[in-house]
Amino acid sequence: MKKQCMVLLVENNAGVLARVSSLFMQRGFNIDSLTVSSTDSPNISRITVMTTGDNRTFSQIMKQTGKLVEAKMIFSVEPEFSLIREILMVKFSCDTEELEELKKIIEKFGAHIIDMSYGCFVAELTESPQKIDDFLDAVKSYKMIEMCRSGAIALERGLIDYELN
Repeated sequence: MKKQCMVLLVENNAGVLARVSSLFMQRGFNIDSLTVSSTDSPNISRITVMTTGDNRTFSQIMKQTGKLVEAKMIFSVEPEFSLIREILMVKFSCDTEELEELKKIIEKFGAHIIDMSYGCFVAELTESPQKIDDFLDAVKSYKMIEMCRSGAIALERGLIDYELN
């Protein structure tokens, strides 16, 4: 079992996301994160799905998803040839002594404090899913009030010419 990332380029139609997620559900394949975004074409949307599973199951779900009428292209995103990022915002409550300790951890991970209010502050981090997990592990002993984490987005490195069918 390993984390795997796939990207679907689909027609920008109502209901396509429901059909994609329904297909995953029918196959018993869990979605760890799902992000839908626009592309440079107003008629095409990009769906990025992070999942955990074995290679056989992942291959099966890619084949099944590729059969959807709206699917124009589907491909696996390999981490060694790609950039995969998430955004994390975390609200902490802390006293003055803890603030200095937390600032050191935040700086170490390349996060930023984006808001300071009375008794709390919000830190933001844009990184790979693993580095966000590492950051959350490093700050788990501090009082976290609220957290929001986006789904993954991914782009392959280098020039790749996608021809949509």
